[in-house]
Amino acid sequence: MDIQDSPLRFLKRNLNPGRVAHLAKRGFNSIKNEGLEATGRKVQFRVNLMLKRDVWQFRSDIPLKRELKEQRITKFEYMPKISIVVPLYNTPKKFLKEMVESVENQSYTNWQLVLVNASGSYPEIEEKAAKDDRITYVVMEKNLGIAENTNFGFKHCTGDYIALLDHDDVILPNALYENVKAINDHGADVLYSDEITLDGNLEHLIQFHFKINYAPDFLRGVNYITHFLVFKRELAEKVGFYEDKAFDGAQDFDLTLRLCEQAQCVYHIPKVLYYWRGHAGSTANDMSAKMYAFEAGRAAIAAHLERVGLKGEVSIQKWPGSYRVKYEISGNPKISVIIPNKDNIEDLDRCLASIKEKGGWDNVEVIVVENNSTEQSTFEYYEKALKEYDNLQVVYYEGGFNFSAICNFGAQYATGDHILLLNNDVEFTSEDFLVEMLMFSQRADVGAVGAKLYYPDGTLQHAGVIIGINGSAGHSHKGLHNAKDNTGDMYRLVTAQNYMAVTGACLMVKTELYNRYKLDEENFAVAYNDIDFCLRMYDDGLLNVFTPYAEGFHYESKSRGSDTDKPNPRYEGEKARFAAKWQKYFNWGDHYYNPHFTLLYENYGYK
Repeated sequence: MDIQDSPLRFLKRNLNPGRVAHLAKRGFNSIKNEGLEATGRKVQFRVNLMLKRDVWQFRSDIPLKRELKEQRITKFEYMPKISIVVPLYNTPKKFLKEMVESVENQSYTNWQLVLVNASGSYPEIEEKAAKDDRITYVVMEKNLGIAENTNFGFKHCTGDYIALLDHDDVILPNALYENVKAINDHGADVLYSDEITLDGNLEHLIQFHFKINYAPDFLRGVNYITHFLVFKRELAEKVGFYEDKAFDGAQDFDLTLRLCEQAQCVYHIPKVLYYWRGHAGSTANDMSAKMYAFEAGRAAIAAHLERVGLKGEVSIQKWPGSYRVKYEISGNPKISVIIPNKDNIEDLDRCLASIKEKGGWDNVEVIVVENNSTEQSTFEYYEKALKEYDNLQVVYYEGGFNFSAICNFGAQYATGDHILLLNNDVEFTSEDFLVEMLMFSQRADVGAVGAKLYYPDGTLQHAGVIIGINGSAGHSHKGLHNAKDNTGDMYRLVTAQNYMAVTGACLMVKTELYNRYKLDEENFAVAYNDIDFCLRMYDDGLLNVFTPYAEGFHYESKSRGSDTDKPNPRYEGEKARFAAKWQKYFNWGDHYYNPHFTLLYENYGYK
């Protein structure tokens, strides 16, 4: 197997001349019928599928021999000892040998490998431990379960940092080096990296786990951190240097939650450093192999919520390994819904009706901000709606179309505790829509809350905003077909989670925060005002949340038209100002989007 293989060589091996001709014909027909851009997306998707099986062979994460040599002689200011704890139980000798060798081959050499044997005999490992004092091999009198076996290993750790490694997995030779580098560069006390799942022989790819930076709401929906977990000993002693057997099956998840609650810096290393072996009976290969673990995970999240002072109920979703938290709403807060409008009363009527029928919250006022309507039927509709909806008022903004100024104007009339910015062409479709957004907006650590929006044909329009897509920003999974039943990348479409920004088409925020930040009327009159608004809150330490449980249709830009329908100097100017203002996130990357993914499209394709 040649790890220096290239995509071009791979394609040459897998495409014969007849196949090429067939694909070329399909490509020309697609361009003719669907256009060049749509065809390009389809081609990239198909190539990704073809490459996915073996693409791990040529990832840039795999270090060259020259790089490993340089790493071995690198002297960091801080050279912590890392103790790697591995409980053994009926471990196949081939798997155990490969795991131990992956540690022995590390380019960073200040490590301890603690092997806790609760079954069988491994004379080869005993022999290794006798020759290398970095390997600690201990035997338990009886198997006490994964948590207690791990705790037995913790007692033998002498390192400054602790790492968890499964008995049938392997780490790349630069795994410890990259962690120590991150500890020195960022002062991290909890670290994790990207990983891939391979078959039992470590030859063929099953799936990637390209992760995001620490996101507490996402972690409450799925344990996306998993491997390679490294944490500071002092932090572990602070939160409890043990794994709780009450959470056997999700004991690592429980420990991860406890560590992240108190950590000063949780750091994600965006490199594949861990190979998760997917063999028969493995959780990596078949999530249903350990169904009891999901209940343990639910209990771990519930215990976490209690520790951090958040009241809510945790349930297991139909997708194995994913969870839903329904936070308890405190009191009876009032929601002020601000809807800019210009004519187009059909959409506005549908929008208002859905608030009443699907909102699920009674303490609501609706403020329609009228701006430059020209049709008499619009004003007649206002009179009718004011009689039909007791909680409705219409206010008049007489300036030109400036979305930011219109919303800020409407906010002056808001008497609620929370503001919901809502486009007039959004229709709620899920039950208790407002409740689902309010439960996040009420939290002190949350800034903006966004919803899951679909185009009328069911394709996805919004599920969070990614900074850097196409030189500005894009919507996560935008254009995905059958989006309602698709879990997305690593359950990102079906779990509540953090994004740097959400769309202003449907955005809830505490009124106090809205008045503090407001939309930027001068620089972002129409485009990017919502993203800029969110990023300013994010920069001040607030979390922006996307919830998939508030769903609706978005009949996008019907009233005013799309910014990109034709050349638009105003839009191009706003795009340029946005890119200049937030260049740091273009340089460093979106914190909730993995750098392995493309910035050309919103489909989570690989670079």
